[in-house]
Amino acid sequence: MKRRNIIQSAALAAGTTVLVAANAQGTMATGQKHHKIVIQVSDNDPAKWNLALNNAKNLQEDVGAANVDVEIVAYGPGISMLKLGAPVSDRIGDAVKANIKVFACQNTMHGQKLTKEDMNSAVGYVPSGAAEIMIRQDEGWAYLRP
Repeated sequence: MKRRNIIQSAALAAGTTVLVAANAQGTMATGQKHHKIVIQVSDNDPAKWNLALNNAKNLQEDVGAANVDVEIVAYGPGISMLKLGAPVSDRIGDAVKANIKVFACQNTMHGQKLTKEDMNSAVGYVPSGAAEIMIRQDEGWAYLRP
């Protein structure tokens, strides 16, 4: 519990919102707990995206990539950084290669008249970014918004 408080305090000091949901994932055969986190990015800001990508990478390094499922869900203005040629395109590709799932909201894409051809080929898609985050929280995933 002490480690969770340190992480929350550090995240809050960095201007990050952290909500830790009780989860029932249990422990893995190695005795290591398996974690799940969904990260929201709804800002058209490379700095926010870099922070989210750093958070995801650091989580994998801290608890072990095999011990954490990480999803980054973008909607609203945040979807702009998932377009082809966006300032964080290379980092998105690296994150996906590192088993971090990055999803674009199809509702936002429809509203902005974007097609999959407009988007970074590394990203996946969810019908609704907000709904994806809500569902993951209902499933016990932790939530982070940098």
